[in-house]
Amino acid sequence: MQATTSKEIVVLDKESVTLPQGFKAGGVHCGIKRKRMDLGYIVSDVPAAVAGVYTTNLFQAAPLLVTQESIAKENKIQAIIVNSGNANACTGEQGIKDAYEMQKEFACQLGIQEHLVAVTSTGVIGELLPMDKVKAGIQQILASENENETLFKEAILTTDTCTKQIAVQVKIDGKTISIGGAAKGSGMIHPNMATMLGFVTTDANIAHEDLLAALKDVTNKTFNMITVDGDTSTNDMVLVMANGLAGNDQLTSNHPDWDIFKTGLQIVCEALAKDIARDGEGATKLVEVQVNGANSFEDARAVGKAIISSNLVKTAIYGTDPNWGRIVTAIGYSGIKLNPSNIKVGLGPYNVFENGLPCPIVEDEVKEYLELDTIKITVELNQGDQSATAWGCDLTYDYVKINASYRT
Repeated sequence: MQATTSKEIVVLDKESVTLPQGFKAGGVHCGIKRKRMDLGYIVSDVPAAVAGVYTTNLFQAAPLLVTQESIAKENKIQAIIVNSGNANACTGEQGIKDAYEMQKEFACQLGIQEHLVAVTSTGVIGELLPMDKVKAGIQQILASENENETLFKEAILTTDTCTKQIAVQVKIDGKTISIGGAAKGSGMIHPNMATMLGFVTTDANIAHEDLLAALKDVTNKTFNMITVDGDTSTNDMVLVMANGLAGNDQLTSNHPDWDIFKTGLQIVCEALAKDIARDGEGATKLVEVQVNGANSFEDARAVGKAIISSNLVKTAIYGTDPNWGRIVTAIGYSGIKLNPSNIKVGLGPYNVFENGLPCPIVEDEVKEYLELDTIKITVELNQGDQSATAWGCDLTYDYVKINASYRT
């Protein structure tokens, strides 16, 4: 499927990280998991400018520490090696050594400097990596039969039920610039830059400082606006690689096409974020909360996050219960100043609360709306002109089942 969002931007929802020029990706089963793919890679033909955002959890896993240290050397990487099934978190000095060993082994296979390899891991916390299996996998991962972006997308998954990908193409300096993304995330998802692995590639020529600023701003509006279960993970990050092979004049925030590039990046990150929320463990519905009329983006964001994080709201959505009282309660404890008499709340096309009072509804009609697989909650604060959107999912019996038996 292909959809054009504007004259300058084309969205390609079946493409991914290898659409931009000069990138390849692949994966292999090395034995961390019993059967499924568990070791993946992305490689650029040339060193690429890189920007990253990382989990705010103070227990940062070994791969994050190694990757951040490596990127700091020259703000470039050329490759990413990622394993699933084992987080290499809370593993002490041995975990750090193992992350360095993964980096060294893959750099050796590619014939590049070690600091040009980023290392990422996801999975069970507190267990050492089976390094004999990991190293054997790295030694075979670049074989031609293992080069396929679908294999990469499968190799990064844990409890996800599907792969997550998107790409866009934009016109800059008369040249076609591609931005591709893939992600994993299903549980331990909470909007605080965490709980996911996100990989974005682009062939744009862009300055590191501007790429980092764009990623941080876009992350606050996308990945930081999703939640599944309120838990912030130890491991996760979003990395953007820009290798410059499209040949455009270097992009900075002063470039006349800067907004086009940033919009393309936001489209990619928002699509991946929504896919993560939709694929929440045990989820049956994507829930979108649109907050309008706030005094600031931060206020709108706080209200959206409060609603989407509420277990009572999430269970009501699962049970198709139009219990607007739970939504109003979440607005009330969001921490912002507001006038309850000014608040308006909608469930899809139905107004359920306004001017401090419930609206008359036909409950069966609202319940029928709540049977859909995408539910929209709208909040009008009537205080200012700022808005924010948050995404999450319902909370089901299956979420408990999945997480009660995660390690078994």
